[in-house]
Amino acid sequence: MDRLATLDLFIRIVDRGSFSAAAAACGVSRPVATSAIKALESRLGTRLLQRSTRHVRPTVEGTAYYRRCIAILADLEEADRGAAGTISGILRVDVVGYLARTILLPALPEFLAQHPALTVHLGEGERFVDLVREGVDCVVRAGPLADSDMLARPLGVMKEITVASPDYLAQHGTPATPEELEGHQMIGFVSSRTGQSLPMEFTRGEEVIEVMLPTRLLVSGAETSAAAARQGFGLVQAPRYRFVDDLASGRLIEVLADFPPTPTPLWVLYPSNKQLSPRVRVFVDWLVDIIGANFLPSA
Repeated sequence: MDRLATLDLFIRIVDRGSFSAAAAACGVSRPVATSAIKALESRLGTRLLQRSTRHVRPTVEGTAYYRRCIAILADLEEADRGAAGTISGILRVDVVGYLARTILLPALPEFLAQHPALTVHLGEGERFVDLVREGVDCVVRAGPLADSDMLARPLGVMKEITVASPDYLAQHGTPATPEELEGHQMIGFVSSRTGQSLPMEFTRGEEVIEVMLPTRLLVSGAETSAAAARQGFGLVQAPRYRFVDDLASGRLIEVLADFPPTPTPLWVLYPSNKQLSPRVRVFVDWLVDIIGANFLPSA
């Protein structure tokens, strides 16, 4: 393998924690990958990787070398892009499913038309994603940011509402204030970070009121939560854009509109130990435009 191919292989081994996975991604055999890294370590005169039966991770020297390799290959890609004038390759993105289907996909053809050599791998999820290990370039997530070493760029703020089905309200009544929620039930949304059900949230001026209502149903998916609300399992809170069709059709009714939940921030996150590649940069800029300008202000 030439030096650039070896650098790419080394980066993939660190990213995936596996010789086999990295070798497959580079289109070489495991023995070839092993020999290439041994030759690299021999040339540098230092051990770059610590190997075990289950995992591979960089040494202190390997971590420093990894960061430098990332910068070198990013600079090379930037140079190629400048010479060719195109954005190319595969961009791996992970987005909350409903946002992907309703906001990104309708606008994606225009983005791809602007960059015909680019392929987008669009994953759907709400769980935590190890971007480096899973080979994902960036993710779009909602809510407060957890402590991490990822860089985050704000995309905007989503307005939240409280809704319930007409049948549920007919049975339990329609509350006019948060104090009238006694006797009501909520659909418990389990946080992927804490494993606990999140309380409902209401605002009165600058005051934030948290209410934990009884629940007969706990869910961990936003789509399931919305479906459960339509079935009359209880009150639920989510970004308004999720319920535009339900509100228009009358399948769901907004309640406590004068006491809305606090808005939810939306972010795009990417690894801090990588220089932002050209394809990630143009995608992030596009996200800011399409979500910030065309979607969130009217949500």
